[in-house]
Amino acid sequence: MGIFTEDYSMEIIVLGGGCFWCTEAIFKMLKGIISVEPGYAGGNKENPTYEEVLAGNTGHAEVVRVTYDPKIISFNQILTVFFATHDPTTLNKQGNDVGEQYRSIILCATKKQRVDARKFIEELNNSSRLGRRIVTHVSLLDIFYPAEEEHKDYLKKHPDQAYCRVTINPKLGKVKQKFKELLENINE
Repeated sequence: MGIFTEDYSMEIIVLGGGCFWCTEAIFKMLKGIISVEPGYAGGNKENPTYEEVLAGNTGHAEVVRVTYDPKIISFNQILTVFFATHDPTTLNKQGNDVGEQYRSIILCATKKQRVDARKFIEELNNSSRLGRRIVTHVSLLDIFYPAEEEHKDYLKKHPDQAYCRVTINPKLGKVKQKFKELLENINE
């Protein structure tokens, strides 16, 4: 459950922006991403299950642990994609998903990431034409609990499932249009 990789040239960031099935699929498309693992973090229950997190009484958010190569994709590029692919101005809600388990959250592996993430949010807030402030919570990562096996690679395992067709695939289409230069050469 560590937050660092054995390869010290790689970095880790934990992100929550709604359902982890969407977030996982988005970040798996990007160049420089070594791995994306869905899980739970930010709460107070040890070893939570999906059902417990879904019930909304663990304090955990659905998140993904992203391991990346900063020589290929920068922390700011990761944050740019993160903020562009969910609504960071809604508290505990993303689309039809409602509850603190769907909150916008960044859990940093280092103090530098935390400083950089807060600065990034401040810049977004200062440039916002919407007038709505970003409510994304930023803190240091305490512990990450991997999700159960059935939640890993959800889109790949269930491409015809309604949630995948109606919610995930349209988001992926937008990412493909908006972030072409960041995409891995995907032939799946």
